[in-house]
Amino acid sequence: MTALNPKFDTANVEKTDKGDAKSPSALIIKAVDISEEPDVSKFDPNTGVKRALKNRHISLLALGGVIGPGCLVGAGNALNKGGPLALLLGFSIIGVIAFAVMESIGEIITLYPSGGGFTTLARRFHGDALSAVCGYAYVVVFFAVLANEYNTLSSILQFWGPQVPLYGYILIFWFAFEIFQLIGVSLFGETEYWLSWFKIVGLVAYYIFSIIYISGGIKDRPAFGFHYWNSPGSLSHGFKGIAVVFVFCSTFYSGTECVALAATESKNPGKAVPLAVRQTLWRVLIVYIGIAVFYGATVPFDDPNLSATTKVLKSPISIAISRAGWAGGAHLVNAFILVTCISAINGSLYIGSRTLTNLAHEGLAPKILAWTDRRGVPIPAITVFNALGLISLMNVSVGASDAYSYIVNLSGVGVFIVWGVISYTHLRVRKAWVTQGRSLEELPYKALLYPWTPIFSLIANVFLALIQGWTSFVPFDAGNFVDAYILLPVAIVLYVAICVFKNHHFRIVDLKSVDLDEGRRKDIDADFSDQESSLASSEITKDKKSGTLVKYLSVVFA
Repeated sequence: MTALNPKFDTANVEKTDKGDAKSPSALIIKAVDISEEPDVSKFDPNTGVKRALKNRHISLLALGGVIGPGCLVGAGNALNKGGPLALLLGFSIIGVIAFAVMESIGEIITLYPSGGGFTTLARRFHGDALSAVCGYAYVVVFFAVLANEYNTLSSILQFWGPQVPLYGYILIFWFAFEIFQLIGVSLFGETEYWLSWFKIVGLVAYYIFSIIYISGGIKDRPAFGFHYWNSPGSLSHGFKGIAVVFVFCSTFYSGTECVALAATESKNPGKAVPLAVRQTLWRVLIVYIGIAVFYGATVPFDDPNLSATTKVLKSPISIAISRAGWAGGAHLVNAFILVTCISAINGSLYIGSRTLTNLAHEGLAPKILAWTDRRGVPIPAITVFNALGLISLMNVSVGASDAYSYIVNLSGVGVFIVWGVISYTHLRVRKAWVTQGRSLEELPYKALLYPWTPIFSLIANVFLALIQGWTSFVPFDAGNFVDAYILLPVAIVLYVAICVFKNHHFRIVDLKSVDLDEGRRKDIDADFSDQESSLASSEITKDKKSGTLVKYLSVVFA
């Protein structure tokens, strides 16, 4: 007779009709609700941040967090430069890569949720140099994203109050977001949860409007379907336009991997991370592919409001509603985008500041950035990262659209670097696991189609990082060339500098000596094991066993 697993206490046991609580054979083991539990520690022991994010917070952060100004406003710039076909191809191909990256994150972060995410794992399974390259590339990506979001926010507000200068709006909201971030991660998670729902509902409403609009359902507006794909056309600048759009799309997808950082502050990453990973396909289809299809259907790429000559960025959503004859609808759309900007800036500050905190804990950034107050809030890291967002003030002189393009080019290659490192780290983690004789059955989450997904992702990201700026060659544009490729030599110099001045060698970590238990959450591992053992128990009555299995499957495939 199989003994009752000691982890289950009387709170998880109920009597059957044919026995009492003293007879193990008559016990029904309830499915443990791990949606919010266990919460064995309020603070992460490695970084000092507070574990206060619930599973619903992380799920909606991953799903709604990608619906930001990039998708709602910046994608209009991409539509103008590439055309609807380029936008669809860009979102689709980068989406496949993002899916592969998220599979890698699902495996390595569920296994090692504590201590700082993929930058920490890059250090443990390769070395300090790769961790520094990945971490600082991620910082560059999100300070560029943050600057774009401040840029978009100020542009939207100028729609209502053009008398206030752009820098005025930026500075006002800079202080407001600084104060909000210092309150703590619990409020951040709850706020993002509800804002994400708002964004999802708003985006679906636009999709419904688009279908009605192109089908002729609006008075005095005949059906035109996908007419704009024929006139002015599906591509604005041929293959060159497609290449440009790839850089935009990579930036729009940044943040997909944010669950890796949020896992450190999650109460139960063992459930939250896999759930967020499984939502990746729906994110790609509903958000990115939907945007590409409906933007291209409702707005021609040569619309003057998408032109780089405008000082104020305009969303394809507001342009489409105006073209449909509802001029007042632009106010509603701008209000929606304003809320989206607030959510996006909130999320970018969270991701960027935690990355700086992790780098500081690894000895790769000033120690002051590792400091957290008694509530687990990394105040210095938040302030420093928020200050980087002030690069958005450049839109005062060059215009919002041009400023957006410059910053996107700078961050695009950073995304490819980070994703490539994540995929490479996944290969190293799995190799170390097998080398040290561990069983694959011990992994809480196993990536789909391993090893092909991380290999594909690694090759694709290296390729895109090398060719993403080729449009600056013919004719040669020195400014765009530097903007597109500056991060690559900087990454190489940083890698060499860490090896020479910090490590004093170029050796990488020996996988045979890696501690495979460091960074694991024993409470989560035990809970995973208990679920498996409870399912395997032959002592559970047949009619109740199916109910337990359903509960288990609901946990796994939720």
